[in-house]
Amino acid sequence: MPKIIRPDDSQPAKTLWFDRKKYVTITFMVQKSKDLVVDIQDDKMILSCKTGDDINIYNEIYFYDKIQKFDSREKQYDRTINVMLRKVKENVAWPRLTKDTAKPSWLAVDFDNWRDWEQEEDEGMAEYEHYMDMLQDMSKKGEAPVMDDLDDLDDD
Repeated sequence: MPKIIRPDDSQPAKTLWFDRKKYVTITFMVQKSKDLVVDIQDDKMILSCKTGDDINIYNEIYFYDKIQKFDSREKQYDRTINVMLRKVKENVAWPRLTKDTAKPSWLAVDFDNWRDWEQEEDEGMAEYEHYMDMLQDMSKKGEAPVMDDLDDLDDD
């Protein structure tokens, strides 16, 4: 891949991101992008393109942790450019997208898609344990009631 050079008059695209167990998703808000070039590496990515109004866009992100560059993808849409990055360490939450603790002004969390997936397994386990307790309580109550009279309802 050719080296991407940052244009002098470029600006970063507004960017949203969210975290999942196996991947991180980044959405660059760019209207009618053209001349798109995306370079995904193990520890960073560069996005360069132009908007429909010929504004140069350039984003360079050093990731919080390593990703699998060959299992990561980008998709260009009319209003956005979506990037899915496959984590090297699955089931490890990223507290932020960038390696640097200072958050760039153009970067924000995508709260519409954010889930606290670390708690999902715990909640599922708690629900399962509650269900098992309920089944045990039911078995302690004795025999199940006879429901012979329900057959009469079918005759209507």
